[in-house]
Amino acid sequence: MGSTELAANLFRATQAEEKLRRDEVKGKDAANRTHREVGAKVRQTIQELGGTMPEELPVTESIKKIETKQRKRLSKTETPAIRNSKRKQ
Repeated sequence: MGSTELAANLFRATQAEEKLRRDEVKGKDAANRTHREVGAKVRQTIQELGGTMPEELPVTESIKKIETKQRKRLSKTETPAIRNSKRKQ
């Protein structure tokens, strides 16, 4: 999940939580309905502002894949002396 989608999701969650408290929503069904309503409003706002809908955002690369690529890149740039010292540890 990229920062744009993460921010929208966090905004939806915090606004739904506030609405649940403010409206004193009771019960699972009512809480689920409230979450869906807030989510629909957030999506409507994104659309009205001309933003990219979450499902249309590019998929971000996982942190694990990025770390692996960085390790490989760094190991290629290390000098033989550094590589040898790491093996001894």
